[in-house]
Amino acid sequence: MHMAYSTNPRLPYIRKEAAQLVRKGWSARKVGRYFGFHHTAVMRWVKESQKIGYCPIPTKSSRPKRHPHELSQEVVEQIVKARLERGRCAEVLHKQLGNAGVAVSLSSVKRTLDRCRLTKKRSPWKRWHHSAPRPEAAQPGDLVQIDTVHRMINKKERLYVFTLLDVHSRWAYAKAFGANRAGNTLMFIKEAQKRAPFLFNHLQTDHGPEFGKWFVRQVKIRHRHSRVRRPNDNAHLERFNRTLQEECLDKLPGNVLAINRALPQYLAYYNNERLHLGINLQTPSQMV
Repeated sequence: MHMAYSTNPRLPYIRKEAAQLVRKGWSARKVGRYFGFHHTAVMRWVKESQKIGYCPIPTKSSRPKRHPHELSQEVVEQIVKARLERGRCAEVLHKQLGNAGVAVSLSSVKRTLDRCRLTKKRSPWKRWHHSAPRPEAAQPGDLVQIDTVHRMINKKERLYVFTLLDVHSRWAYAKAFGANRAGNTLMFIKEAQKRAPFLFNHLQTDHGPEFGKWFVRQVKIRHRHSRVRRPNDNAHLERFNRTLQEECLDKLPGNVLAINRALPQYLAYYNNERLHLGINLQTPSQMV
């Protein structure tokens, strides 16, 4: 037998017929005995039909309107504010709130973001592909990945942001140039080495012209080219490139000087303050 709040598709029509019988002169107790419901339920249906008209009365959701252990509005606002400021995931927000002394579970943070429509749903058509093996990065500097981000200035001109990432610690460095030459790449690596708190032992790049034979001879550091058409070989750096574009470059004008003025401030935040899921919610400086 179906209960009142169930998936029975006939219940809205039964409620309508019960309300119509009361309207025609039947008592609520008689209608209740006729349909097998309590007369107080029939009286509620009559009141509802007076509001919406004598039509099928839909079944209301049985979801509770409140919970004794629900999050306070203040905590919800903190979660939403933290999400909108940096766009970080639920795990990072949960860690940040815990560091600030806010007691909230990870599942509550995820549900709050979902209710506020602040989550990105994964496409059902996206399939997972196995990553190609890469050299082991046991210590900082054992595997340093280098790449170039191309940004269009106009239809005919573009600038190039050289990026570098240490796989072990996630320590990163970046700088913009007006030309994509091997000489600029060599200059970029020397500047990054001066600022890095560790030595570069092994470099990995793709097959771009800025990483050609002349660069390999001049760099004086062990070098490895990633496999052709295997972007997963540079997976850590590709993810950093996306983060750099979303959190920094997309907010800046297409100008080399403007980008180089803004990059030091962002890199200081990225290396010293930003929590990373890949290194157990630590910062690159802590890993180094």
